[in-house]
Amino acid sequence: CIVDDKVSKVAWLNRSTILFAGREKWSLDPRVILLNNTAITEYSIKIQNVNVYDEGPYVCSILTNKRPKSSRVHLIVQVPAKIVNISSDITVNEGSSVTLMCLAIGRPEPTIMWRHSTPKGHNFMSEGEYVEIASITKEQSGVYECSASNDFLAPDIRTVQVTVNYAPFISDVRSTGTPVGQKGILQCEASAVPLADFAWYKEDRRLLNGLNGVKIENKGKQSLLIFFNVSEEDYGNYTCVAMNNMGITNASIILYGPGAVQDVNSAVLSPRGSPCLLLTVVLSYLFKF
Repeated sequence: CIVDDKVSKVAWLNRSTILFAGREKWSLDPRVILLNNTAITEYSIKIQNVNVYDEGPYVCSILTNKRPKSSRVHLIVQVPAKIVNISSDITVNEGSSVTLMCLAIGRPEPTIMWRHSTPKGHNFMSEGEYVEIASITKEQSGVYECSASNDFLAPDIRTVQVTVNYAPFISDVRSTGTPVGQKGILQCEASAVPLADFAWYKEDRRLLNGLNGVKIENKGKQSLLIFFNVSEEDYGNYTCVAMNNMGITNASIILYGPGAVQDVNSAVLSPRGSPCLLLTVVLSYLFKF
């Protein structure tokens, strides 16, 4: 507040509170000080460690020739955006409805943006504190990023992991022509959340690991049926069954000799197997629990 030498009295007020009257401090707030300036025409105050409660009008009031005058200035306090509450990581079944929440504070009022990138490169964006996803699909699983910004300092960013449970689907099966006496491998790959359990069958007979010269290796979403010494009796149709608590699926795959003509890749993903076989698999799976 710059004054001239005709001013006889001067004071600073915040709303109805007197901060300083002349050089005498009336405010009890230690953060508010009067600057000691060599120029007698300057009457300035300083507020240290400003907070949001300091926002509002400040008035420099003077008295000159017994005529009061005042000048007003409004202090605006900016506060960086900060996320104060966000949904926890969540696991849901495919087809469920999901609501994600992200609450933030700041001055000015923050803008909240949601982002989600799918494995196929499709970016999802939504503005607002809440995101509602009806009938969620497995493609909508992943990390959802909440960004709160009010153009004051950097945005505050936090994430929510959304896991979608879904029934297995067999994405790949492979077989190669294997001569008698050689090592043969049938490969079955199934995507599922939670990870699928695998079972192998020849006709309606379940194959057990380590018996009859076969080994079953399950690694994540892949299952291998390994024949250490292929015989003529081993040739034929096999069924790979993938299951979890969301559902069950199967695919047919053929172990064949090197001279056989097989259109393996065109038919192996077609679900096969008798209803009796699938019922047996389901019941044996449920009895595990």
